Amino acid sequence: MITERMKIPAWKSALPDDVLRSVEKPARYLGNEVNEAAKDRSGVDVSFVMCFPDVYEVGMSHLGIQILYDMFNRREDTYCDRVYSPWKDLDRILRDRKIPLFAVESQDPVKSFDFLGITLQYEMCYTNILQVLDLSGIPLRSVDRTLDDPFVIGGGPCTYNPEPVAPFFDLFYIGEGETRYGELIEAYKEWKHSGSRNRLEFLEKAAEIPGIYVPQFYAVTYREDGTIGAFTPVNPNAKRRITREVVRDMNGAVYPDRPLVPHIRAVQDRAVLEVQRGCIRGCRFCQAGMIYRPVRERSAHQLEDLAIRMLQNTGYDEISLSSLSTSDYSELPELLHFLISYCSERRINISLPSLRIDSFSLDVMRQVQDVRKGSLTFAPEGGTQKMRDAINKGLTEQVIMDGAMQAFHGGWNRVKLYFMLGQPNETEEDRKGIPLLAETMAEHYYEIPKSERNGKCQITISTAFFVPKPFTPFQWAVMSGPEEYLAMARTVNHTLKEQKNQKSIRYEWHDAETTVLEGILARGDRRLADVIEMVYRTGEIFDAWSENVRYDVWMDCLAACGLSADFYNRRQRTKEEILPWDFIDIGVSRAFLWKEWEKSAAGERTPNCREQCAGCGAARYGTGVCLEKRSAE
Repeated sequence: MITERMKIPAWKSALPDDVLRSVEKPARYLGNEVNEAAKDRSGVDVSFVMCFPDVYEVGMSHLGIQILYDMFNRREDTYCDRVYSPWKDLDRILRDRKIPLFAVESQDPVKSFDFLGITLQYEMCYTNILQVLDLSGIPLRSVDRTLDDPFVIGGGPCTYNPEPVAPFFDLFYIGEGETRYGELIEAYKEWKHSGSRNRLEFLEKAAEIPGIYVPQFYAVTYREDGTIGAFTPVNPNAKRRITREVVRDMNGAVYPDRPLVPHIRAVQDRAVLEVQRGCIRGCRFCQAGMIYRPVRERSAHQLEDLAIRMLQNTGYDEISLSSLSTSDYSELPELLHFLISYCSERRINISLPSLRIDSFSLDVMRQVQDVRKGSLTFAPEGGTQKMRDAINKGLTEQVIMDGAMQAFHGGWNRVKLYFMLGQPNETEEDRKGIPLLAETMAEHYYEIPKSERNGKCQITISTAFFVPKPFTPFQWAVMSGPEEYLAMARTVNHTLKEQKNQKSIRYEWHDAETTVLEGILARGDRRLADVIEMVYRTGEIFDAWSENVRYDVWMDCLAACGLSADFYNRRQRTKEEILPWDFIDIGVSRAFLWKEWEKSAAGERTPNCREQCAGCGAARYGTGVCLEKRSAE
């Protein structure tokens, strides 16, 4: 049990003082943060080190690791520590001096732990996974590991297609971690105390646990055209399909009320309240909206109690509400009434991401933002109504403009608009519609009498390039190449320059080459493991940072492995094709996703989950919004 979360143990360092003095931000590697568990590792049966394969500031912002860290350390039989990817300066020093990568709290070598749990948050972190294994002295491939190595387990959103990195992992946890890790730990303890000298025996026990996938227990064959011919279990303990694990009662789930507080400013440097999981909206490009179904809420009463304890235990001066669509949280008015009262008295800021811009949301933001209004964010995603209907966004231009005008009259003059370029069935006119929408918004602003305006308006257009993701209706879609994506961005930019209010509109777009690589890894198969390892061997790490990506190296390594970007990105999948992730059952049926794919081509919308059940399949879990619908009927 955690009894003294603020206790500071005797400090030790895996790094000599001269190394700490020579690296950028040495606080990344010191541990001893506020609310650290401060447990004695020697008195436990199981040791677990959680890894986020990016720098400390990014990893410390990840809510999933905070939840699992708290959950593991509540167990008397388990010790949980953390490790992050060392930045390039320390990476070089560790290699040159042969210092093994270490966990931040105990400063013990990562290789000395029983489990190394790696979060797969973003495909472009895959080379960093190999960096962590390599610096730890752990063989990159599961089949090469011995009893001296930890079991390497993956979790997070990218495990919904784990195949590109499957050979590097002993096992994957598919779904939400609060439900089955207890069983996995008990299975490990039983294996450990049995005196077994065979890693496969534990993996066989693990493979029987719901949600656990052991890649080496499956064989993949390919057809002459490169598509998958069969995906078959080759061990009697392996399940034919892996079913996603889902927390059915959010109020009963573990949530940290004493979250770790980083030494240096993290990307998300605030207390975070997860108000719900899932989204009712059903945008057809959005993977999170499908893999986290159904929507499940925490009660406002529990969230109020958590907010008080988290703020008292951390000293943060800001709290954020976390969800995919906070406006759809059914108890939002009650929760915000409490937070506004509690936080205003203590000069604590309230951050409200993922709000729909409507009268209620704007009224709330008037109460929580300073006199100097910040930016408001709209995410139309498509520049024309045709595109917004095709992606099932559920927004009309009238709704967008009404929201903008309410904001402008309320004193805001800065707006950010998020769009996606290169979506299925998109035309040049749809792309031109993006700056035209921004121009219409600017025109509306300048129709307000000058005496009532808050200076000039500034509208920022941001476009990401479309990446089809597994378990979305667009998983069968064709992607474009980097030159085509950049041409799309030029169309937007050129059209913007023709607008009367161009000085009030700014345009920025994402990196096209990184987008193409992300697409390859998102829908790739096991053959890409050879490519990822080859790219890593060239020295490639931190691909999630666009300035570090070497696109030509990735293309050369693909070719050297007999593979091509076109096969993974430029090819229309058929309804019958076996996709690399088809062995996973997320609750949402393949038939539903295909139906949504067809409706997108026809420009047909699907109502959100609270308006009408679309029969996606998630009702089998018998919880959340699906249970609400049944009760109402």
